[in-house]
Amino acid sequence: MNLQQFIKETLVQIAHGINEADEAVAGIGAAVNPRDVVFDGKDDRPYGYYAEDKKGQFRRAVQSINFDVVVTVAEGTETKGGIGIHVGAIGLGSAGKSEKGQTSESRIKFSVPLLIPNSKNA
Repeated sequence: MNLQQFIKETLVQIAHGINEADEAVAGIGAAVNPRDVVFDGKDDRPYGYYAEDKKGQFRRAVQSINFDVVVTVAEGTETKGGIGIHVGAIGLGSAGKSEKGQTSESRIKFSVPLLIPNSKNA
C-alpha cells in the first residue's frame, strides 16, 4: 500500500468510525463530534460545552477523546504480508508468518469531541 492509499483509507475509516459511534450513542443523550460547541481552550477543563443547552442550566461537557493508534505493515518471504492495527495491548488485523521480512509502523494520532450524557442518578 502506498502513502496516498494509506492516508485515504485511514481517513475514510476514521470518518466511518465516528459516524457509526455517533449513531450508537444518540439514544443515550451523547453525541460524537457535536455541532455548536463553545470551546473552552483551557487544559484543565473540558474541551468545551454544548452551546444549545439553555443559559442558566447545567451545561453538558464536551470532552476531547484522544487516540494514538499504531499501524503495522509486515511483508515477508513466506507470506503475502499483512496489515494490523494495534491499540494498546489489543491487536486487530492479520499478518502472515515470515522467515525473512520487513515491518514498518506508523502512528496515527487524532482527537474526537464527545458530548457526555447527563447522569440519570444525580
